[in-house]
Amino acid sequence: MNKHEFNALVIQQSESLKMYAKNFTRDHEDANDLVQDTLLKAVTYFKNFRDGTNLRGWLYTIMKNTFINNYRRVVKTNSFITKEDEISQTNLVVSATKNKGENKFVIEDIHYALSKLSDEYYIPFTMYFEGYKYHEISDHLKIPIGTVKTRIHVARKSMKKTLSAYKYEVE
Repeated sequence: MNKHEFNALVIQQSESLKMYAKNFTRDHEDANDLVQDTLLKAVTYFKNFRDGTNLRGWLYTIMKNTFINNYRRVVKTNSFITKEDEISQTNLVVSATKNKGENKFVIEDIHYALSKLSDEYYIPFTMYFEGYKYHEISDHLKIPIGTVKTRIHVARKSMKKTLSAYKYEVE
């Protein structure tokens, strides 16, 4: 099937698409926009349509996915953007608590504390932190399991001492 024949078949489906779109949008103008987006995508991606398959089903799937993607985009935009002239106290609190600008400094301090550890403590500690079990660390480093536990304990104490400024923020 060539592109011209395909376009003609797609246009024939436009009335049933309008009725289907109204189920999603509940608004005549929004339904027309959704149909237009669907037709545009169908014509643009007509190479993806396989001859002999259900054209109406393919178009309905495009429409459903287009509606869902548009809905998600609107919800996401509305949740991030305040459309008021003045920002309310509630929005200021949310903005101030969720911007996490101080996290950069905390991460830098953690990296600094890790850099102060020698390799004999750093490697077992980071392996344990990444989820390895004591026996896996022991096998990998070819040292006794008790030594692994001791090195992790010593690394923790050293990290706590280096990061003591954060002691009371956690509690």
